[in-house]
Amino acid sequence: MLTMTENAVLVIRDLTAQQEVPDGAGLRIASDLTAGSLNLTLAESPTQGDQVVDSDGARVFLDPQAAQILDDKALDAAVDAQGAVQFGFAEQRPAT
Repeated sequence: MLTMTENAVLVIRDLTAQQEVPDGAGLRIASDLTAGSLNLTLAESPTQGDQVVDSDGARVFLDPQAAQILDDKALDAAVDAQGAVQFGFAEQRPAT
C-alpha cells in the first residue's frame, strides 16, 4: 500500500485545511491510461472504488489502477521558493 513521508502528510494537510476545501477532502491520484501518467488533484471525497490512505489526517484517494501502480511506493512532497507544491514517488524504505 502507498505510504506517505512526513513532508507529504504536512503538505496534504495544509492543502486540505484551506477555507474553500470541505472537511474530509484529500489528494486524488488517478491513472491516465492513454497518456501513461498519473493525475493528482484535490478532491472533496473518494470516488467509488478508490482506495483511501489516511496518515495522520492526510487523506489520499487512489483509483484502482493508481493503487496497483503505487502499491510499493512512498509519496513525498516539497514546496519550492515560489510556493508551488511538487509531489514525487520513491521506493518504500523497509521498516527498521
